[in-house]
Amino acid sequence: MEEEREVMEVDVLFVGGGVASLSGALHLVNLVKAHNEKVEAGGEGEPIDEPMIAVLEKGPYVGAHSLSGAVIDPSPLKELVPDYQEKGAPLDAEVREEEVCLLTRNGKIKAPFTPPPLNNHGNYLVSLSKLTEWLGGLVEEQETYVFAGFAGTEILYEGDRVVGVRTGDKGIDPSGEKKGNYEPGIDLKAKVTVFGEGPRGSLTKSLIERFGLDQGRNPTSYVVGVKELWEVPEGRIPPGKVFHTMGYPLKSDTYGGGFIYGMSNNMVGLGLLVGLDYADPALDPHMAFQKFKEHPVVSEIIQDGTLTQYGAKTAPVGGYFSIPKLTFDGGLIVGDSANLFISQKIKGVHVAMKSGMLAAEAIFQALLGQDTSDAKLSEYEPSLYESGIGRELHKVRNFHQAFQKGLWSALFKAGLQYVLGGRILKDRLPAEPDFTHLRPMKDVYGTDSPTPEQTGALKFDGKKTFDKETDVYYSGATHEEQQPVHLKVLDLDICYNQCLPKYNAPCQRFCPANVYEMELDEETGKPNLKLNFSNCLHCKTCDVKDPFENILWVPPEGGGGPKYTAM
Repeated sequence: MEEEREVMEVDVLFVGGGVASLSGALHLVNLVKAHNEKVEAGGEGEPIDEPMIAVLEKGPYVGAHSLSGAVIDPSPLKELVPDYQEKGAPLDAEVREEEVCLLTRNGKIKAPFTPPPLNNHGNYLVSLSKLTEWLGGLVEEQETYVFAGFAGTEILYEGDRVVGVRTGDKGIDPSGEKKGNYEPGIDLKAKVTVFGEGPRGSLTKSLIERFGLDQGRNPTSYVVGVKELWEVPEGRIPPGKVFHTMGYPLKSDTYGGGFIYGMSNNMVGLGLLVGLDYADPALDPHMAFQKFKEHPVVSEIIQDGTLTQYGAKTAPVGGYFSIPKLTFDGGLIVGDSANLFISQKIKGVHVAMKSGMLAAEAIFQALLGQDTSDAKLSEYEPSLYESGIGRELHKVRNFHQAFQKGLWSALFKAGLQYVLGGRILKDRLPAEPDFTHLRPMKDVYGTDSPTPEQTGALKFDGKKTFDKETDVYYSGATHEEQQPVHLKVLDLDICYNQCLPKYNAPCQRFCPANVYEMELDEETGKPNLKLNFSNCLHCKTCDVKDPFENILWVPPEGGGGPKYTAM
């Protein structure tokens, strides 16, 4: 017998408290108010009741799980909140100086000019966690419900119509039994449910599979970004200076690059993006980032500085042809969950914001016509493709795919694509899922267990370079320890008898938080996979990259995970 649960009914439910959902919620409130004011002033139409709106956020507070570089195009922000400066929008520094360079092992080759896609003049450096928190405050001022610390764990359906989301139970022990503080999740039912969970959203993933929303599309593809925030001596780097790098420490066949952002108050954001379609089974994105910091260009900036925060997150780079169908009966998909990211510009924040706003416009029309079917909500999709962000996405539709043959040919192809408006060889280049690209360890290194010298591992000095456990401490990540593990290894036999001998347990390396450890029993020599799930940064890398698709990431008890404040 199914447990009776509390039911809360709202008009519109946003799942995920990131900038896409918050922008959508705020824009929807503004649209309704503007419409009613126009009607009251003698305009056409009938007033509508102000909708009851709720935002569901799994982090302990809005912004806790928000991480990006980030350089943002402020255009959607200006549209959404015209007086954003008066309202204290936390824009850190306007971009005033840029440099793009190719890093060699010990030096750099500076680009003679800034490629147009990376020209950021007029854009702003921001902390995405601060921007998200600020937007959340504006949303709450509009009497919108913001439920932080509650994870959506199940989609509610009536037939093939989405009617809301169930939140996760709290107070369940590791064996699945109820503890003394047990609280059942509630059913949040809505006329329209908007999925803005960020990259590789667990509910969005199941939704796409159920309705075949990715039919005929390219598979999704991701980068994992590993980032640290440093306080450095005064004058080390001016606020508003932006470095973008390619090359070292990544091999030429690996998609990705580094960034260094000079922020106010002597803070520096630096990170490394690594494409998860890499082939080298020994590649460790966190280790590569530590090597990046040892490069003279970076090392000179952070010398005598202090690490203040660490985090990691995936971003979708599959591009235009990986965007799924975005609507269905009772709902829509926005932001990173919809694979909306301009990989050529390394930008997704303004795209996410605008997608949320366009979704709000479609929802407003649906509420006005009292029709929330797919037929009505589907107005969102063409409006997105015809918008400025849609045109941006189309122009770079083959950007990531062009890197399948390595960096050098990709630079030529990327330039050609820029001139030809995205077309290269043919209008749509093919792609394969990230998990299919990994090569067997023996094929790459000639041995099943390469040495640290062979893989280029380094020793951490505890001053500029840190092991994963130390970095995780600076993320603030915590989870209730007495709960079921939220990283579901579907078949341990595959781990021990296929993945371990072929790839030497790559989960130990691709996870940037040391969640996965393969131990060997001293007596029997048999392997045992240990899961340090409390370290989890919710980046979803494991769900993307496991070569056997043997890891399923699901939300832990609400409120767990990192606690970013300035990322």
